[in-house]
Amino acid sequence: MRFLPLVAALAFPMAAAATPDPSDWEAVLQEADGQTVYWNAWGGSTTTNDFIAWVGARVSERHGVTLEHVKLTDTADAVTRVVSEKQAGEDSDGAIDLIWINGANFAAMKEADLLFGPFAEQLPNWGYVDTEGKTVRTDFTVPTEGYESPWAMAQVVFMYDTADITEPFGSMTAILEWAKANPGRFTYPQPPDFLGTTFLKQALVDLTDDIEVLQKPVTEVDYDAVTAPLWSFLEELTPNLWRQGRAYPQSGPAQLQLIADGEIDLAISFSPGEATAAIANNQLPDTVRTFVLDNGTIGNASFVAIPYNSGSAAGAMVVANVLMSPEAQLRAQDPEVLGYGTVLDMDKIPRDDRAAFEALDLGIATLSPEELGNVQAEPHPSWMTRIAEEWATRYGTAR
Repeated sequence: MRFLPLVAALAFPMAAAATPDPSDWEAVLQEADGQTVYWNAWGGSTTTNDFIAWVGARVSERHGVTLEHVKLTDTADAVTRVVSEKQAGEDSDGAIDLIWINGANFAAMKEADLLFGPFAEQLPNWGYVDTEGKTVRTDFTVPTEGYESPWAMAQVVFMYDTADITEPFGSMTAILEWAKANPGRFTYPQPPDFLGTTFLKQALVDLTDDIEVLQKPVTEVDYDAVTAPLWSFLEELTPNLWRQGRAYPQSGPAQLQLIADGEIDLAISFSPGEATAAIANNQLPDTVRTFVLDNGTIGNASFVAIPYNSGSAAGAMVVANVLMSPEAQLRAQDPEVLGYGTVLDMDKIPRDDRAAFEALDLGIATLSPEELGNVQAEPHPSWMTRIAEEWATRYGTAR
């Protein structure tokens, strides 16, 4: 997912207040009935696509909303479309009604007033959300202020094949030492793929002495000094990667295929349940397990947002509300479906739903909440943009 640095600089007038009014839910439901919602969301995973199709069936059956999944390879493409419509004066009935979004893309759209809302905290199922223990009111340090609605929790884990690696690694330095001793057995998706830039950020977080500095915009600190350990790490790691760092998998699923094909033994994931789900779907061998680093790993929430010019904002809010429902959250957490973490507070949901979550078997390769340990905060979105650009300059072409 690329970030469009020019979006935030565009001088657009302030978006109008949310209409229809999310606080009048009955009116929202009436308006949503019969609407078609075009949800622009990453389409690179069969399991994710199947889950979105399931959501579509639910909102159709219960609310008369038709959900069309517009499959993206890059969220920035959707942002570009909204920007183009704004520039063309298309301020109603835009092509996009809902976007799976977070991080730099959200920050850019929020800054440019390209979002409908606020709406999220007035949705009925918001009352079930864990607003104290989970990062659902900030997105890469940027306050959401009700302009995006959470639907999944993610945390960096590393997947490893125990047939080849006997013990997990506690730090990026340990991963480097193993990679040097086992050249060609590790890689990560090529930035600007979101998972690839996440690997860079995770390395930076684990290698820096002052993680608090990463909460500030990159322009406010000494970038060269802060990132020097990252580039030193990559200089040693890159020649020991799969294909000597001359080629990279283009996505997370492509990385999984390399494990399945026996080409690599270690991979990064942003879903603690992904390995279990992949084992259940026969995408990975049952010898794969997951680990986190000793100092913790980066975690965040996945959100959906509604563009300012959606012609089906009511239907989009209905979809966002269903995504936060205990039923949808339970299904998303099932490792045979997605294995995503829930945004809900177990003490807030109905007793029967809580019992269903407690009975859910997270699977052989999924760490418990206690085992996941410390969740590191996402750096300010400007860090992702800057380090992805520099990585492309240093490593983006064959050396």
